[in-house]
Amino acid sequence: MPDFITEGIATEEELDSLYATTLEAVETLELRNMLRGEEDKMGAIIDINAGAGGTEALDWADMLLRMYTRWCEKNNYKVKMLDYQAGDEVGVKSCTMEVEGEFAYGYLKSENGVHRMVRLSPFNANNKRQTTFASVAVTPAVDDSIEVVVNPANIVWETYRSSGAGGQNVNKVETAARLRYHFKDEDTGEEISYVIENQETRSQLMNKENAMRILRSKLYQYELGKRMAKSQAIEAEKKRIEWGSQIRSYVFDDRRVKDHRTGHQTSNVDAVMDGDIDAFIKAYLMEYGGNSL
Repeated sequence: MPDFITEGIATEEELDSLYATTLEAVETLELRNMLRGEEDKMGAIIDINAGAGGTEALDWADMLLRMYTRWCEKNNYKVKMLDYQAGDEVGVKSCTMEVEGEFAYGYLKSENGVHRMVRLSPFNANNKRQTTFASVAVTPAVDDSIEVVVNPANIVWETYRSSGAGGQNVNKVETAARLRYHFKDEDTGEEISYVIENQETRSQLMNKENAMRILRSKLYQYELGKRMAKSQAIEAEKKRIEWGSQIRSYVFDDRRVKDHRTGHQTSNVDAVMDGDIDAFIKAYLMEYGGNSL
């Protein structure tokens, strides 16, 4: 037993508390050391898209949206919804949200990939066990300090009416903006296309500016991905966002969430869906974070 306990300088409870605080500070510093990339310190743009599976998939995408929103709230990050396409009956078909704050991308890049859910579906009359997927794409939210070349000749603009809650809130003018950007990669010859929709504000001009900002972020991420693909150190970790290449499985009836890249898992599914994903982020960064360019 330490002398300062026996001498009455500090209690055992105070020492335990100090040890826990110190350990947390050391782990935070260790984790931050894994965020070395130029892009890690930026904010993040998250795209969530429901996969195949009808109502179940729409609900799953909505659950992931809530999970990330709660994580942001717990970590004092500001969230802005840039685009939201609701499901026909429940949930969400697709959405784009921006997370504002230092190192948001550095932490959330661990979420990039396909997320698989298995549960006894509440939308099935026989309460049948179903599997469904949603893709999560995370890109750095670039600002004016990052130079990204955008060719105006590759841009096609479309406008449409923003979705509303109905009644007096229905937007009767075409304020929402859709940006289509198509180009050929000079290095690979691959044809690349992006479709970006924004209905964040009631100003068509502002929505177009927001769409351009998202485009710059996606182009930056594309170039970043090419650089990362050339690195032998992270080649084994690289994954494409495709159904069947899931990074994490959420099995509700077996009470298990498992990350297939790191092997980290937990039985507290409810906590994870309530935004408690720090352990998964930490496991990813400790294994792959130091390999960032």
